[in-house]
Amino acid sequence: MEPSDFKKWRKSLDMSQKDAAQALGLKRRMIQYYEKGERDGDKVVIPRSVRLACYALTEGVEDYHGPNRKIKRREDKPKKDREKEVDDAAPTST
Repeated sequence: MEPSDFKKWRKSLDMSQKDAAQALGLKRRMIQYYEKGERDGDKVVIPRSVRLACYALTEGVEDYHGPNRKIKRREDKPKKDREKEVDDAAPTST
């Protein structure tokens, strides 16, 4: 995941840097480093665990406690996802 992709991910979920940090269990400063792609002049690589957590949040998974437990999902999906679901449910003419 590139820094610009990370920022696009955050904005697609209508999250502030503070919101993203809280959702990912990080400090806001780390979000800033990931979006900039560097820290004190050194390249910053977004860890795989953070990339996977971004994907989980995109899919609506807010927390995970193991395979035999209920997955906690976000109740509010981003506006564009709600619109897509409406579009997908609409009948198509053939």
